[in-house]
Amino acid sequence: MRKLIKIALIAFGIRAALRWWKRRQADKASAPIAPPAQDPAEELRQKLAGSRTDAMPDESAEPPATPVTERRAEVHEQGRAALDEMKSTDES
Repeated sequence: MRKLIKIALIAFGIRAALRWWKRRQADKASAPIAPPAQDPAEELRQKLAGSRTDAMPDESAEPPATPVTERRAEVHEQGRAALDEMKSTDES
């Protein structure tokens, strides 16, 4: 008798699971897929174009007054000074 009850419960469980699965598949198939309001790639292109126009330097701007070699020397001096400062604080 217990075997019969177990078999009946298993059969009802399988039937319920199949109904649920079929209903789920039918809902997925009938649900309309809404197209996006705007193409995400186009939106990103617009943002990129906007940032490029903001970042573009003025062509009418004058070049820097100091030559590149002098600017490079200044940067190297600043770097060496910062390195010396770090070394002196580590030794203390």
